[in-house]
Amino acid sequence: MDFNKYTGTDLESFKNMNPGQFLLGQISAFENKHQASIDAFHKDITWKQYFAIICVRLCGGNPTIRQLSDVMGSSHQNVKQILLKLEKKGFVLITDDTNDKRKQRISLTKACGDFCRANAETNRKIINGLFDGISRESILEAIKVIGMMEQNLKRIDECKL
Repeated sequence: MDFNKYTGTDLESFKNMNPGQFLLGQISAFENKHQASIDAFHKDITWKQYFAIICVRLCGGNPTIRQLSDVMGSSHQNVKQILLKLEKKGFVLITDDTNDKRKQRISLTKACGDFCRANAETNRKIINGLFDGISRESILEAIKVIGMMEQNLKRIDECKL
């Protein structure tokens, strides 16, 4: 379903609706479509698995599962399930932390690096296509708005409204 086709994107289309609610709906619908598109494109790996790899790289070094779950914005249990699937594919190694056996650290394998290198150009084209016609300033403003939404969500989670 095309969210914008059925709802419109101009102010008139949602004049009786809180624009924040509308935006949240658009973000959710987009994420679903994006996930389905990437899942269909990459036969060997899902979007959530690929996102986990991206986040491991963003963390630098060998993050713990807890650190990775914080970056991914997902529960420890969900991230662990994603990582176990990646481990079966040979893309990550999950090892006990040398200083604290309660923690597990994640490292990317050579197979993961090979996969990422083999798909780098195609992924670059997808990202460029996705943001085609959108100015750098608009992208930076969207990042700012989503960051503010994340801070507000933290306050809600902490019951500090």
